[in-house]
Amino acid sequence: MLLHVHARHPLTTMKIYFVAGETSGDNHGAALMEALRRFQPGIELLGRGGPRMKTIAGDHFIDWKDEAGVVGLWEVVKHYPYFRREFAKTFAEIRAIQPDAVVLIDYPGFNLRLARALRAPRKLSGLGGKIIYYISPQVWAWNRGRIPKMGRWLDLMLCIFPFEAALYEKSGLRTIFVGHPMIENLEAKRIETLRAPHLIGLFPGSRAREVRKLLPILIEVMRALHRERPDLHFEVSAASETLASVILDDLRPVAESLGKVEVVVGLAAQTMQKSTVGIVASGTATLEAAFFRLPFVLIYKVAALTYLAGRMLIRVKHLGMPNVLADREIVPEFIQGKAQPDAIVAAVLQLLDDQPRREQMTADFDAVIAKLGKGGANEAAARAILEEVSAK
Repeated sequence: MLLHVHARHPLTTMKIYFVAGETSGDNHGAALMEALRRFQPGIELLGRGGPRMKTIAGDHFIDWKDEAGVVGLWEVVKHYPYFRREFAKTFAEIRAIQPDAVVLIDYPGFNLRLARALRAPRKLSGLGGKIIYYISPQVWAWNRGRIPKMGRWLDLMLCIFPFEAALYEKSGLRTIFVGHPMIENLEAKRIETLRAPHLIGLFPGSRAREVRKLLPILIEVMRALHRERPDLHFEVSAASETLASVILDDLRPVAESLGKVEVVVGLAAQTMQKSTVGIVASGTATLEAAFFRLPFVLIYKVAALTYLAGRMLIRVKHLGMPNVLADREIVPEFIQGKAQPDAIVAAVLQLLDDQPRREQMTADFDAVIAKLGKGGANEAAARAILEEVSAK
C-alpha cells in the first residue's frame, strides 16, 4: 500500500513531538517512530518518553520514564510537584518548537491535560500542528463523559481496540482503528514447543509495587498446589533482573515448601507457551496469555486506597481485557479481597483437571484475539499520522 502525502517545501523538515510516560508507552512509541522513519526518513522526532524512544529519536529527546512512570493514587499525589514542573516544561517546548503534530501515547493523567491546554486559546494561540492520540486512554472504563471533551481537544484518535472507535466517533472525534501493536510483536515470539503437563506459569506483573503486593499470595498458592500435587512445578516470569532479585529474595526462605520453582527473566512469551495453566496479573499480560492460548486465572491487588478510588471510577463489568473484549467472563478474576490463595488454588486445579474447560477457554481466546487485527498496527498508525499532518 502506497502512502500519499502532499508536497512540502523542500527546506521544511516535518517535526513530530511525542509524549509517553511508561514502559508500554515507550515500547509503542519506539515502534511507531521506526515506522515513521521508514516512510519519511528525514522526519524530526522530538519530545519525551523512555530509553527506546530516545535511542531512535536522538540526543535531544528526553528520557523521563523512571520519574514519570509512577503508579497508584498516592504515588501520583506524592510526585505532584514534579509533574507540575514537567507539564510546564513540556508545554513550553511545544510552544517554542511548533511541531507539525503532537502525538500523545496513552498516559492519560498527563496527556489529556496537555491536549486541553494546547487547545486553550488563552494559553497558546497559533498552534498549527495536529494533536493526535495513539493508544486510546481507557476513558470508556472510568469516565465516558470525557469523550465529547476529547473531541474538542484532539484532531485524531488512533485506537487499538475495535469497540473504541464507535464510542469516539459518536462524539464527533475522527477515529481510526489501526489494530493492536502486540499482534506482530508476539507473532515473532512463537516457538515450537509442547506444553509441559505439570508446569504452572506465574506472571506477577512488570512493576515492583504490584509484584510486592501479589507475591505473598502467589507463594501461598504455590505452597498449597505443591502440597496437593507434588508433581507440579512452577516458572515465575520476571520482567527485569531487578524484579527477579526481589522475587528470589522472597522465595528463598520458603523454597523447601514450594517444590521446584524457577525464576526466569524476560521470557514471558516462552513461559506462556510451555505452561499448561497460568496465573496472570491484570494488565497487558492477560492479552499476551490469550494470544498464546494459555488457560489462566487473573489476579489483581493494589493498596486499599488506590482500589477504593478505582472502584468509584471504573464503569466496566470486568477488569481483564480478554473478558472486556468478550463482554463476559471467560477468565476467572480474583480481584483485591477475592484474591485469596484457596480460591485461586481451586480455580487452577479445575483448569488442570478439566480439559474441555481449557479447550473452551482457548477457543474463546481465539475469538478475542481475532478482533485485534492481523498485525501492521505501527505502520497503519504511521500512515494515519503522516496523512493527517499533510492534510493540514
